[in-house]
Amino acid sequence: MAGIYFWILAALTVLASLGVVLQRNPMYSVLLLIVSFGALSGLYITLNAPFVAAIQIIIYAGAIMVLFLFVVMLLNVPTEDPPHGYHARLLGGAGPRWFGAVLALVLVGELIYALSHLRATPLPGGNGNTASIYQIGLTLFREYAFAFEVTSVLILLAMVGAVILARKES
Repeated sequence: MAGIYFWILAALTVLASLGVVLQRNPMYSVLLLIVSFGALSGLYITLNAPFVAAIQIIIYAGAIMVLFLFVVMLLNVPTEDPPHGYHARLLGGAGPRWFGAVLALVLVGELIYALSHLRATPLPGGNGNTASIYQIGLTLFREYAFAFEVTSVLILLAMVGAVILARKES
């Protein structure tokens, strides 16, 4: 029965994520992203990772999505307009598309490399399958603190970039 829930939630996650990318209205994109995060949290529950599921809901569907929703409402962009004028030449030409395709291929290469060198090791102190929240916290904040800081700076830069790109020029 858990397998059925897994596939239903996986399909919902993929469909909601496609809706985020293909949706022209930014408010609907944000709402579909919340659906995607909720389905992803359900996937974590089916994989017997309730702590990660709770963190997914609290941090992503809670805090970060409220932040995205605030930025979208602050910018007041009703729909995505097709580019025209100077921005059309800058963003719509063949050069940026080729650059995007090359970046996508680089990402695929990185994913293949990372997945081929993946080694699963249990967290210290666990019985191989589970570890306590205390052990997870120690591991995350001792070994991966830099990654958390870089992620927070990246999110801040993305918000500043969104505000700059969506501002009205006088």
